[in-house]
Amino acid sequence: MNIYICGQKYFGAEVFAALLKDGHNIVGVSAPAEGGQGKIDRLREIAEAHNVPWMKSGVLNETNIPDNVDLIVTAHSWDFIREPLRAKTTYGALGYHPSLLPLHRGKDAVIWTIRMGDKVTGGSVYWLTDEMDAGPIAAQEHVFVLPGDTPELIWQRDLLPLGIKLLRQVCTDVANGKIVKVPQNEAIATTEPSIKKASTPAAAS
Repeated sequence: MNIYICGQKYFGAEVFAALLKDGHNIVGVSAPAEGGQGKIDRLREIAEAHNVPWMKSGVLNETNIPDNVDLIVTAHSWDFIREPLRAKTTYGALGYHPSLLPLHRGKDAVIWTIRMGDKVTGGSVYWLTDEMDAGPIAAQEHVFVLPGDTPELIWQRDLLPLGIKLLRQVCTDVANGKIVKVPQNEAIATTEPSIKKASTPAAAS
């Protein structure tokens, strides 16, 4: 299957390597030019090492994506994959969100999980729509929040490897003709603000 990856950093690079290992053809990558401290972004680096075309984050659209893309996979990406872009692919676009969607929609889900005292969280691979983190679920799995967990600890220990596992699983399913789309339950949906913009007492503590 021909996959285009939008992402960055360690997670993006690990997803790239895992999907390549599974036999998928990575036809392009959208990632930042740099990953901090003047170093090249890790997803860009692994793409260039495999001679995969790289494009700077934020400019991918329906006019410059390759014609032969079956699926877009987002891995720690801030790009907004709009409908005209998804329509240029065979299947659309998948994303990974580190929560049990529809809970904790928004980019700081792991931080809010810890701040709100959740005992259970998890990861969700979902189909991207034009509404943030609201598309149908393709795969989902829970993990427990352990005493003393921080956002960084639970991300590295559980949620990052779970994201790689679920994205591999769903991409394999799609390649084999298995398309799972379970609608999210809007009755229990929550959306938390960016930590930088939050003004709630919980965010200020």
